[in-house]
Amino acid sequence: CGTPEIDDVKLKDCSACKSVRYCGVECQKEHRPQHKRACKKRAAELREEILFKQPESCHLGDCPICCLPLPLDFLSILMPCCCTVICDGCDYANQIRELKEKLDHNCPFCRHPKAKSDEERNRSLIKRVDAKDPAAIRWVGSEAGKGDIDGAFEYWTKAAGLGDVGAHYQLSVVYREGLGVEKDEKREVYHLEEAAIGGHAGARHNLACFECENGRHDRALQHWIIAAKLGYDNSVDTLKDAYRKGYVRKEDFASALRAHQAAVNATKSPHREKAAAAAAAEGFRLNVPI
Repeated sequence: CGTPEIDDVKLKDCSACKSVRYCGVECQKEHRPQHKRACKKRAAELREEILFKQPESCHLGDCPICCLPLPLDFLSILMPCCCTVICDGCDYANQIRELKEKLDHNCPFCRHPKAKSDEERNRSLIKRVDAKDPAAIRWVGSEAGKGDIDGAFEYWTKAAGLGDVGAHYQLSVVYREGLGVEKDEKREVYHLEEAAIGGHAGARHNLACFECENGRHDRALQHWIIAAKLGYDNSVDTLKDAYRKGYVRKEDFASALRAHQAAVNATKSPHREKAAAAAAAEGFRLNVPI
């Protein structure tokens, strides 16, 4: 309508394409017929830019204690009291310190006393669920999924709505396998994309496999390269096979290998190595992995 953004007039962007601004809802509705086609085209372009942007790190982020990236091989712990994810190394170091000093077992992060029973642990998780903690909601959904897929689906949907990347991945599996719902390829891909954008390397790898199965090999290779750079071993193995067959350029393959090794090395520490050795030798693990 030509209204300038001055004084008390604040213009709002089109939520889909971000390329047009409006003075109000009525103005946007009137312009919709002329803008609809260009809006969809630009929104699709923006989605592609976001989808194929290399995430800075995997969806797990860093351990809040040692500040090192959390590994992709599930060697991390979700503390039910605060729903903070810490690495095995920090959990192991804390347990050794408590044993040596004869201290009570507390959460390494928030110092809340550790649950002494499943009932106490579940009460802590429910408190976090009531506080709308997406990690807690996803975790409770995963527990429910062992016997109640409908309940799990409800929890995962809530967690995904709060932006939980892991919940998006779980929902992609639900729609792919038809677990309690009808198989839905469109919804599966949507949740895979949301998880991949959030840095979930496994979701990115699965998305690449989907693209490859549907003949979109260039897109599949881009996804595998991104996942490999996040430290995902399966994607590296796939790229090795693709390179041997001549589907991947040497420079792209080499770049992916270097980034993969750097990502893996960044997750290593002396404490984590000691925790892994203790787990292998003695089964030393008092908590449940995330």
